[in-house]
Amino acid sequence: MSIYTKITISIAGIILFISLLTISACSLLTQSSVKPKKTALVIPNISTQNLIQHVKQLSVTNHPRNYLHLDNLNATADYIKQHMQSYSHDVSEQIFTIDNIKYRNIISHFGPKKGARIIIGAHYDSCCQTQGADDNASGIAGLLELARLLKENPPNTPIELIAYSLEEPPFFRTKDMGSAIHAQSVAGQPIKLMISLEMIGYFSDKPNSQQFPFKLMQKLYSDKGNFIAIISNMDNRKATATIKSYMLGATDLPVYSLNAPSFITGVDFSDHRNYWKHDIPAVMITDTSFYRNVHYHEANGDSWEDLDYNRMAKVIQGVYSTVQNY
Repeated sequence: MSIYTKITISIAGIILFISLLTISACSLLTQSSVKPKKTALVIPNISTQNLIQHVKQLSVTNHPRNYLHLDNLNATADYIKQHMQSYSHDVSEQIFTIDNIKYRNIISHFGPKKGARIIIGAHYDSCCQTQGADDNASGIAGLLELARLLKENPPNTPIELIAYSLEEPPFFRTKDMGSAIHAQSVAGQPIKLMISLEMIGYFSDKPNSQQFPFKLMQKLYSDKGNFIAIISNMDNRKATATIKSYMLGATDLPVYSLNAPSFITGVDFSDHRNYWKHDIPAVMITDTSFYRNVHYHEANGDSWEDLDYNRMAKVIQGVYSTVQNY
């Protein structure tokens, strides 16, 4: 065998090794091998009219609902609490004070009182002057519809639904976030999982409507913004894969996932980040935010008319299947 043949074989071997390593890494990060998990569970219908009503209430009637407009922020909390009380007999407020102003997390319980619980949360404040239909009235609308389903179909696992205040700047990534306050209060308690519903209503079937932090990711996902994503850090690969399997089995909505270091832009961009520091498994379910929604944080943008309520309904059906089976 000539030296040139040996070199050629060596190079081919290295290329093959790198290719296999890349494939393995991609599979590890994206759970590409996860299959839909069908269950005997009947998936209830979601009311798109309810979703529209909730999104319009927050993004039109209560606009703007940020920390500078406390009346609208409190009106939003009152609206959420009123609806939660129609679905649960156990609704409370977690009141916290920042700069001598009181803010409110609205907490609702479903299912048994004892046992490790699942937390599903969404923030109800909006950024600056945006209408915040997708960010994050969509998450709150999903939370309220999920509450309705859990009332009609009581879970066997304790479920806690939480509407958070103060997720948006200038509080984001600080200890003053409503979710940071809550995560600290439950540290050390038995919690199976935390799911953050962060922008779940914006979809597009147009080519190149989906962007990514790295060009390589375009080869792993769709270039159309027609899917929902499950995002978390590297520690929560198992939880991500399990959620993905149940969501894929619940509807025909495409579901993609990513576990990546938190320095990748967007991986920690919601309330789930505050539970990681307490070793609570936590993921974000999202339409990928600014990687897709062209109206993200746009002044007087992000309207209720921009959202796809049929696909939003499928997201909630997937979450419902997850919490009933997890």
